[in-house]
Amino acid sequence: MTLDVLSTGIAGNYNGALQVMTAEFQLPSPLVPTRENYFARYCKQHHDGIWAVVDVSLDNLRHAPFTRCRRRPSGCLIQELPNGYSKVIWVENVEVDDRGVSDIYKTLVNTSLAFGAKRWVATLDRQCERLASAMANNIPAGDLGVLNCSDGRKSILKLAERMVNSFCTGVGASTAHAWTTLTGSDEIRVMTRKSIDDPGRPPGIVLSAATSFWVAVPPRKAFNILRSEKFRSEWDILSNGGVVDEMAHIANGRDPGNCVSLLRVNSANASQSNMLILQESSNDATGSYVIYAPVDFAAMNIVLTGGDPDYVALLPSGFAILPDREGPNRGIGITEIGSGGSLVTLAFQILVDSAPNSKISVGSVATVNSLIKCTLERIRTAVMCNDA
Repeated sequence: MTLDVLSTGIAGNYNGALQVMTAEFQLPSPLVPTRENYFARYCKQHHDGIWAVVDVSLDNLRHAPFTRCRRRPSGCLIQELPNGYSKVIWVENVEVDDRGVSDIYKTLVNTSLAFGAKRWVATLDRQCERLASAMANNIPAGDLGVLNCSDGRKSILKLAERMVNSFCTGVGASTAHAWTTLTGSDEIRVMTRKSIDDPGRPPGIVLSAATSFWVAVPPRKAFNILRSEKFRSEWDILSNGGVVDEMAHIANGRDPGNCVSLLRVNSANASQSNMLILQESSNDATGSYVIYAPVDFAAMNIVLTGGDPDYVALLPSGFAILPDREGPNRGIGITEIGSGGSLVTLAFQILVDSAPNSKISVGSVATVNSLIKCTLERIRTAVMCNDA
């Protein structure tokens, strides 16, 4: 969030721009506290084709009683290359008190895979891939399941991006979003929010429940199993006993696992028959995500033809999968993302009452806790017993 603009820069192109900003940095787990910063950001074009963007904390200027994280001079150099690409050099230099981090995440947080420069570059790269996918107009015709309609692709990708952002804000105790923590035990964090006059969410009381756990399989294997429609009925209670088919997909990056899919659940249960699920799966050098939400048939038909996705109500659930070689016996160190064990965060957002002013019942919280524990055990079984 930009709090103040001290200089707009030259000719409105940010050269010499100086802004005062706040930011909140999150790792997708309820077991890792968010990092909040109050800082100045300066942008400078050194010469043709090279830019610098530098942040430095201003916390000592506002007499904050306690600051867990300060940004020492950090940022990036961006160099324009002749082939239309950019070379990015990123530096993260922070002073942080991480005493609130759970033991199972401490090694990950102490490396650049959690909050460091590698994660910044990986996130930037994934965002560039998303933009390239949204702007693509040379999609081969006739590929089974590929969505060729340009307007439909842009609408689906926009909806998927909102779904991913909503998922991430419901995992941690963010100060920037309207969640209220109900319980924050060592196992499961449960938060709630009221949804009123928000076309992107169903009206009522929403519960978000999240937990993190370790599994003894490499992140790539866990990612492939959790994103695959073939294994979905083994862990997803919504599709339990049903056949899941991919109706359409949009490639969303170089990795074949990076895509947005529209899934149909053909369930034996009449109330769940022909349910649609929007899913985004993504994988980069620092972690993987599988995020999904049940969606309405009629609303998705409008989006598929290029209609406004902002009016599609959805509540996301899903997984964040991060690499961890050590597991319960800590002390070995992080290795490549394709080996070792995985730190998995599982999170649900569920509408528990359609009346926004209702009170949360103890039974609702107990039901959500039971659901997340049951799904966790199903996931452990699925990733340990299948090959992907």
